[in-house]
Amino acid sequence: MSQTIHPTAATVRDALGSGDVKGAAEMLTKVIASDRRADWAYNDLITLFASHGRRGEAEKLARVALRINPDNAGAHDCFGTLLSEQNDLAAGEWHFRRALELGGPQAGPLANLGLNLMQQGRVAEAEPCFAQANELAPQTLKILAHWSKLREVQGDLEGAERLLDQAQAVSSPAAVNLLRAQYLARAGRDREALAIIETAPALNGDGQLERGRLYERHGRYEEAWRDFVEGKRKLAAEAGGLSYDEAGVRKFYRALKEFFVSGRIARLPRAPRRGDIPQPIFVLGFPRSGTTLIEQVLSSHSSVQAGGELPWLGELRQFAVRLFPDAGPFPECLAQAATADHRHVAAVLRDHYLARAEASGLLKLDKPWFVDKMPFNEMYLPLLWMAFPQAKVVRIQRDSRDVCVSMLANHLSHGFNCGYRIEDIVTHLVATSDLVEHYRREFAFDEFVLEYELFVVDQHRETHRLLDYLELPFEEACLRFHENSRYAPTPSYARVAEPVNDRSIGRHLRYAAQLEPHLGELGPVLTAGGYRP
Repeated sequence: MSQTIHPTAATVRDALGSGDVKGAAEMLTKVIASDRRADWAYNDLITLFASHGRRGEAEKLARVALRINPDNAGAHDCFGTLLSEQNDLAAGEWHFRRALELGGPQAGPLANLGLNLMQQGRVAEAEPCFAQANELAPQTLKILAHWSKLREVQGDLEGAERLLDQAQAVSSPAAVNLLRAQYLARAGRDREALAIIETAPALNGDGQLERGRLYERHGRYEEAWRDFVEGKRKLAAEAGGLSYDEAGVRKFYRALKEFFVSGRIARLPRAPRRGDIPQPIFVLGFPRSGTTLIEQVLSSHSSVQAGGELPWLGELRQFAVRLFPDAGPFPECLAQAATADHRHVAAVLRDHYLARAEASGLLKLDKPWFVDKMPFNEMYLPLLWMAFPQAKVVRIQRDSRDVCVSMLANHLSHGFNCGYRIEDIVTHLVATSDLVEHYRREFAFDEFVLEYELFVVDQHRETHRLLDYLELPFEEACLRFHENSRYAPTPSYARVAEPVNDRSIGRHLRYAAQLEPHLGELGPVLTAGGYRP
């Protein structure tokens, strides 16, 4: 009788070392099937799924692992990483801290916690995490690189360079060249930055984008565009072959339009305002439209705190399905809310959102408002209207051609993976704009439209108008938002640390030839915004 040989961690590592990802996944699956308490196998398979673009499977398996063994420190660390990558930073932080409670001080979870806190803008709290991680695992490239980035976003470029020097001592120069080039570029030393990055034997996706942005600053626009396109292609491949599901998005948007029509919307319940706790200010707008800038302006006010890109409005979609499990998918399931015994559902949606805000520490009583600026929240305007019918909604409008160029030139994950190709960026912006116009026709909601270009031209007037809409007293600090010490964890973090300038207005003119094939599709969006096609 032949004896069954169960895979071990060593055999799985051997398979991965030889590039047999499928074989490694099959071996790990066999281990889990034979031993439901094999924590190491769960953790390795979660990591394998996540690193090869199978994030949904990774999250599902992480939840299974933690259900079977809530004390699996490695699964907490893995799940914290997955949640953080989905911008659910407070939940990710909780799991990193739980991993450290269960497993004791370890360099990996400490560094992950430090990165998470940095992404929340809590840079002072992140510093000791990286320092302790470095003590436990000295001269580790990942730890030194993240620690160096922390120093850079704090404005300590000398400290950032010193940590990069340490990282370079234990790795090849190529491994730190991208960060070094970014720091030089931030310091205005573009030629030195470009010289470093052009000597790299190979560039990953982020490196290609950085070189493209440097080429743009030197007026080398054709080369810049090529780098933007190639950089995004590489990033999609590096993430396991991400792509935009145009058919799926069109189907979902069509379902939203068919359900959310005036008669049905009028029958949906609306939650009363909870006046006992801080309230959200929703800043809507496409990625790279200026939402980070306006959040920085608002969070400079004594009554407002920054929330960043909060995923909770989008969560209400799944929450509604759980409330009505037998009523079909979203949004059809909301039809159940029209009956008397389900009228309370709007308050339940409101309280779910606010409970998530409370768990994230945003409901500080000394500031009555917090900002939620998650890109593409426009999709869920009807849910916003149900949960927060009296909410303050600020919509940022910007020339969509400039938005398209900026989205292509930066590493973004919003909008159903639309940001990896210019064709998909254009298609998604047009589809989302059309959806919002549908909502405007079907129901009335209060919003303040702030035009990015006008804000740049007359910051004082537009800031006054914005604060008047929010019913907040004017404060000079809002004009000096660039002096706000808060780190804004988006690609715009360096820009919002500068006074208002017009450098990015009309950026699309440099790429007129590349954008020309898409102007017909963008035409209705430009016209609706008052821009000349």
